[in-house]
Amino acid sequence: MTWFDIGVNLTNKRFSADLDQVLTRARQNKVCQMLITGTDVQESHSAWQLAKQHQLFSTAGVHPHYAGSVQPDFVDKLRQLAKKPQVRAIGECGLDFNRNFSTREDQLRVFEQQLELAVELQKPVFLHERDAFNEQIAILKRFRPHLAGGVAHCFTGNREQMEAYLDLGLYIGITGWLCDERRATELRQAVAHLPPARMMLETDAPYLAPRHVRPRIERCEPCHLPLIAEELASLTGIPLAQLATSSFTNSQTLFGQEPHDGQS
Repeated sequence: MTWFDIGVNLTNKRFSADLDQVLTRARQNKVCQMLITGTDVQESHSAWQLAKQHQLFSTAGVHPHYAGSVQPDFVDKLRQLAKKPQVRAIGECGLDFNRNFSTREDQLRVFEQQLELAVELQKPVFLHERDAFNEQIAILKRFRPHLAGGVAHCFTGNREQMEAYLDLGLYIGITGWLCDERRATELRQAVAHLPPARMMLETDAPYLAPRHVRPRIERCEPCHLPLIAEELASLTGIPLAQLATSSFTNSQTLFGQEPHDGQS
């Protein structure tokens, strides 16, 4: 079985001291491809550099937390990054009305600008949403006829919300949040209705370590992806090998194959 982790924050400082070992452990656990998340222009550039160095993929975008601090030319900078062969999606973009680190006005504006860029470049979107589901779905419905697909990254919602994303033709990203029996009750119920053809797996490392493992995992890594898959298999009744094949195929379908040698 081989795995594709569609959401890893390898630019996070918690990986700065031992990134090579993290990547080695990932490959030892058959996690052979990863999508490194970009959260602002600078981090997106760093994500691309890591992806290029390690034959991985990355995203380019602005997280809603940072929508209020974008520069006037941020779309132009994302556009140039998104033309790199390793950059496979626009994002992490969306709305977050839980913490409101940026105003709602700024979040809405920056989200729509990134959706416009995704349409222009025909790149899939890597979506973030927290406590803003109704507003986000309304915007996506307007853009969906022109988008080249996307994934609801780190989905933690209920069945109704999941089906709304599915109705838009989007994939659902499942993280270690699924493994929290206390906080993830609705998600654990919803995944029973998630078609294998629309599921993707991600760690969101170093965050969201699977909580059911003992001794407790202090820092989530890509090597923990199979643990999430095992929990998903137990909740859905889908054989683990089938989950591996489906999630890997889905990820390749949305994000594409390896870049050719010599591309930069």
